[in-house]
This record gives sequence, C-alpha cells and structure tokens, in this order.
Amino acid sequence: MLHRRHVLQSLALTALPHAWAQAPSAFPSKPLRIVVPFGAGGVADLTARAVAQKLSENLGQAVVIDNRPGAGGIVAGELVAKAAPDGHTLLLMSNGTAVSAGLFKSLPFNPRTDFAPISLLGLFDIAIVVPESSPYKTLAELVSYGRAHPGKLNMGTINIGSTQHLAAELFRSQANLISQLIPYNGTPAVINALRGGQVDVVVEILGPLKPQINAKAVRLLGVMGASRPQDLPHVPVVRELPGLSGFDVSSWNALAAPGKTPQALVERLSAEVNKVVTAPDMVQRLASFNVQAKASTPAQLAQWLDSDIKRWTEVIQKAGIPQQ
Repeated sequence: MLHRRHVLQSLALTALPHAWAQAPSAFPSKPLRIVVPFGAGGVADLTARAVAQKLSENLGQAVVIDNRPGAGGIVAGELVAKAAPDGHTLLLMSNGTAVSAGLFKSLPFNPRTDFAPISLLGLFDIAIVVPESSPYKTLAELVSYGRAHPGKLNMGTINIGSTQHLAAELFRSQANLISQLIPYNGTPAVINALRGGQVDVVVEILGPLKPQINAKAVRLLGVMGASRPQDLPHVPVVRELPGLSGFDVSSWNALAAPGKTPQALVERLSAEVNKVVTAPDMVQRLASFNVQAKASTPAQLAQWLDSDIKRWTEVIQKAGIPQQ
C-alpha cells in the first residue's frame, strides 16, 4: 500500500512540469482587459479597440478596453504592474512609457522589469508642418534658414515632456537649429498658433493634422520616421537631409503583460497578437487611423523599449527639462 502511494506521488510530481507546460493551452479562462493610458477616441484607443476585437474573435473570449488616462500613463501602468500575472490583464504600452522613465523622479513601477513585453502593434508618424503661406516650401529650406538665422525660428509643440516636444528637441539639436521651442496645451492650441502666426513651424502627430493638410491650411514639409508615409510618398523624411541619416523618430503602441507572467503565456499572447496585426484587413484598418501596422517578438519589443528609454532620457537631460 505504501509502495503504491509512493509510486502515485512520484507519477504526480513527474507530471507537474508537463501540466505547467500545457497550461497556456487552457488560456484564456475569462475575459481579457487591455488597460489604455489614454482617453477614448484617440489613435491609441482606436488601435487598441481594433486589435481587441480581432483578439476576442480568435481567442473566444471578450477583450475589453479599460481607459485610464492621466498622470503620464502612471495610473494605467501601476494598475497593470500590480495585476495578476495570468495574461488576462494587459497594458497598451507606448513611447510615453519610455519617456516617463526619464521624466519622473520616481515611478510606482519599473518600465523595464515590471512589464513583460508582448508585441508592437503599430507606428505613427510625427510631422513637421508650416502655414500654407510660409516661405519655406521644403524641409531643406526650413533647416537652411534656421541655421543661417539663429533664434529666428519659433517651433510649436504640445506639452513639455510629450513625445512631440521631445521629438522637436531632438530635431533642433541634431539639425543644429538654434530656435525657440514653445509648448501649447494640446493640438488645437498649437495649430491655432501656427495659423495665427505665433509660431513658424509645428511638430505634431501626422494623423490629427490630415484635415488641415488636405484643406491646404498647413503645409506638410516632412516626417520624422524611417520611411516616407505610404499614402504620401512625395513627403520626405528628416533622415534624407545631409548629416541626419540616423534620425528616426516615430510614435508607437504595443502590448505588455505584468512582469511575472510566465514566458509560455507571453509567447502565446505574442503569437496571437502577431496573427492579428499582420492580417491584411487589420493592416488596412490601422492605416485608416494613420497607423502603420507593425508586430514584433517579445525580445524585439524589449530592445525597442530599452532603446527609447535611453534616447528620451538623454534628450530630457540635454534639454534641461526638470524631472516631475
């Protein structure tokens, strides 16, 4: 009897690793939640909802969006960092996650270790625009004038510490432009300042500017990413300018899980997200939000995040932006 019990116990213990290895196949066991650190209706929210809908269809469980805007994404990040690491609570991560590492004196989470990267979702362009009446017809002309007339150009962006603001800081630094950088409280305010002549040039996310560009109220001189926009192939990128071949700045969204989520679950989620993001219909749907669909492995996203944290921390320090 004792020998039989010992054998059964040994068999049970031997089976445990196999059971754990098979655990992800039972996933998900309940609805998933994607915590979004932005309000409803913006690019990040639309992207999350599009991906959530297809994930739900593929996984056979509801995938709900939980909008938690404010505090530079800290509220949403803390909620996910402290959630059960079972794959059912995810964070819509963004370049804001990387910026926060250098912008805040302390955070209730570590952006590198308290999240398990899953996959990129997409990139969206940051644009450089001038009024339609501007004398600068090209990006090269703008840069040439700025270099020849130090302090004469006024550049507008949204809030200090935003991706747009830091992208403008990086642009004027690497392009050797001595110009004024003026922050405004939101996109409508900065566009009004541009059209009203208070600033000469604005750095802003391309998507919200499309109506102004199409109406010929503002002129798109270029974008800051690695390649020209697919729907605007005539628009140059900053890196095409002499001496700026290494310049590459895009806004991005991704998905991450709590840091202690088992690797097998992370890999399963990554595979599911990659399947959704690379599907032709999703590529087309995200393009309608001016988002370039882009998936990744967990390791690639981790490397992407590390690189962005390093870059934006250096920009913040060089620009003398005080930590919050």
